[in-house]
Amino acid sequence: MYSQQTTNNRESKESIAIPLFETVIYPKSQTKFLVDRTTGETLLNKVKNDGSAYVIGLTVKSGTEPSDLSEDAFYRTGNLLRVMFVQPADKGYMVSARSIQRVGSVSLYKKEGVFYTAYEPVPDIDDLDDELQEELIADVKKTIHDISDRFQSSEQFVKPIDKMDSIDKIMGYVMPFMPIELKDKQDLMETVSVRERYLTFLFVLTNQKENINVQLDVAKKVAEKVNKSHREAMLREQLRVIQEELNENDDPVSGEGGYRDRVENSEMPDEVKKKALSELKKLETGGNHNPENHVIRNYLDILVDLPWVIEEKKSIDITEARHVLESNHNGLEKVKERIIQHLAVMKLKSEKQGSIILFTGPPGTGKTSLGKSIADALGREYVRVSLGGVRDEAEIRGHRRTYVGAMPGRIVQGIKKAGTKNPVFILDEIDKLSASYSGDPASALLEVLDPEQNSTFSDHYLEVQYDLSEVLFIATANSLATIPGPLLDRMEIIEISGYTMNEKLAIARDHILPVIREEHGLDADDLRIEDDALKTIIDKYTREAGVRGLKKQLAKTARFVSEKIVSGKAELSYVVKADMLKEILGKELIRQDEARKDNVPGVVTGLAWTPVGGDILFIEGTFMPGKGNLTLTGQLGDVMKESAHISLSLVRSRLATTTSSFDFTASDIHIHVPSGATPKDGPSAGVTLFTALTSLITGKAVDPKLAMTGEVTLSGAVLPVGGIKEKVLAAHRAGIKKVLLPKENERDLEDVPEDVRNELRFVPVETIEDVLKEALNINLQKPIAPYIGNTCASVPPI
Repeated sequence: MYSQQTTNNRESKESIAIPLFETVIYPKSQTKFLVDRTTGETLLNKVKNDGSAYVIGLTVKSGTEPSDLSEDAFYRTGNLLRVMFVQPADKGYMVSARSIQRVGSVSLYKKEGVFYTAYEPVPDIDDLDDELQEELIADVKKTIHDISDRFQSSEQFVKPIDKMDSIDKIMGYVMPFMPIELKDKQDLMETVSVRERYLTFLFVLTNQKENINVQLDVAKKVAEKVNKSHREAMLREQLRVIQEELNENDDPVSGEGGYRDRVENSEMPDEVKKKALSELKKLETGGNHNPENHVIRNYLDILVDLPWVIEEKKSIDITEARHVLESNHNGLEKVKERIIQHLAVMKLKSEKQGSIILFTGPPGTGKTSLGKSIADALGREYVRVSLGGVRDEAEIRGHRRTYVGAMPGRIVQGIKKAGTKNPVFILDEIDKLSASYSGDPASALLEVLDPEQNSTFSDHYLEVQYDLSEVLFIATANSLATIPGPLLDRMEIIEISGYTMNEKLAIARDHILPVIREEHGLDADDLRIEDDALKTIIDKYTREAGVRGLKKQLAKTARFVSEKIVSGKAELSYVVKADMLKEILGKELIRQDEARKDNVPGVVTGLAWTPVGGDILFIEGTFMPGKGNLTLTGQLGDVMKESAHISLSLVRSRLATTTSSFDFTASDIHIHVPSGATPKDGPSAGVTLFTALTSLITGKAVDPKLAMTGEVTLSGAVLPVGGIKEKVLAAHRAGIKKVLLPKENERDLEDVPEDVRNELRFVPVETIEDVLKEALNINLQKPIAPYIGNTCASVPPI
């Protein structure tokens, strides 16, 4: 079974290496282990022919699968084993062997699926005298007896130990049953110092003895407590039966009225009722001192109080819904029409909405109040939760009841608060969710807002499914940029861009001012604000797309008037006029840019979009002696810088040969956009930059009442841009009379209020030739051949 060979005058031996899983064999011990069929048949033939065979038993490191065996998976210290007999088993052969001596594996390799190893003996260091060895044997046997005394029927296990005269034999007999790590067992076997090995073994036995004593004491105390609780539960049940016989039905366990009656009489589904009755049984049998009583009571209260069925379905009245929206909101015609369409689809589909509405727009534009109006129009309960700053998934899905202070998520709490299964549920500030180590609440919302999944919504606290398909969810957001794509895909976006001057005036007069009066103890006779004063407040004291700032200024006005009336400094009826606003609100807060009276060459009025509405933007250019450099100032972003370079290249390629008075190579050009402290960027200023450069080098001034927007390409095409409504409103507010805009943006003028469209002239442009014709009266023909060097195959005339 093993061979001998001589290498470098040193004798080494080689034998089959048997991998031992979760087993450590100790010297002077007997063992059994399972081998594969190939190894087993080899050993069986060897035993039949020679009467015995020898192998090396090496323990495999923890966590190694049989299919992943390699040389590095073995501990290199093992035992030389003499095989006694081999017999077939289910998955191979069972081998019985005796340990001969400890050996170390010198080299290890695999051949035809079998591991072989060259090995050398690892002898003990005999550093223990006979007297101490006898004392250690006695201590070991006594410790084992102390452990066995704590267990019944352990005599048969301990009896063979009394006849053993070697600690190594006892170690080999006992260690396979010790609950310690495999590495610790291997370290014990590898210890060559006899004294150290025996003392370590005694320490392991003593430590296990203490652990067992502690565990048994704890188990005894637990058993006593359980028996006491069981006895209390039996007595309590007897007390309940006696009370029923005496017609005293107050249930000390279930509380007034009894949880059982509440569960049985509820309309919850059968699987939910089964879960509730299971928890109720725990409450009834646990006794007053059960620490889980309050947890179970809270859970049952949630299940009983949640609405499980729709008591009454109200038919959707589209005419009434339209009336509610019109009376509660001025402007937003397209938004209101889109809401009516959504309600019409719900009516046709028996109120099963197929999509979730997302209102997106600047602050103060009425997104949340639109949700409240929808609830009023449908005659449903209104629930609102704010998701701003939420970063814990449990806020949506709830906490598991194993945690202290566990509660349902905000969705289930909102349904419980509404008391109905089909409320209008507002998810406010959905764009301000954030992820953390506690989970991603935006991902948890996917199940809530997906019509294909929310009929089986799972809250961690409830542990049962809840149907959210009847709920009309409406989300609000200021920006779409921070909403994850999968979540955004489940919602239908309705954009609210902002209000015009006339819409803000109507909102202030019809909605905000009455509320402000009521909040400050005033009535319509006490405080009146003229329309001119309201317009001045809107123009000079607020700068926003919505009306939140307007409401603050009106509240400030109401406080001023209240103080005057209370102190007797004014009559009961106080009329606020435009010329009184400086005294009431202080100096004007907003400076609105207005169209200039005259423009010098190089100055053009552009249009820009901002989060609080549109604005006009002056682009100024000048030149000076230099080397053809371009300087850009005014905190321009990368997009606008690229547009400026494109515009300069376009001007030089199309106009350089026709403007003999301007030398591009000997002049530096400087472009500046005023309000340098404000960052500016976006693909909307290309047309304006090109026109400003053309005006500069040709010396022609642009009409100050003309404004423009659009992006240009290097080939001279004018590309469409966004924010047309806001830009046009800004132009109208600034006194602009004529607006150049890309041809493809002509359809966006439908969003502009009719009164504004009637006061402006719109000129759609497709190329830079159209721009120059309208802005500078320059007839520039399109090039028919490329420019080469300083000459042009076809010079476009001016």
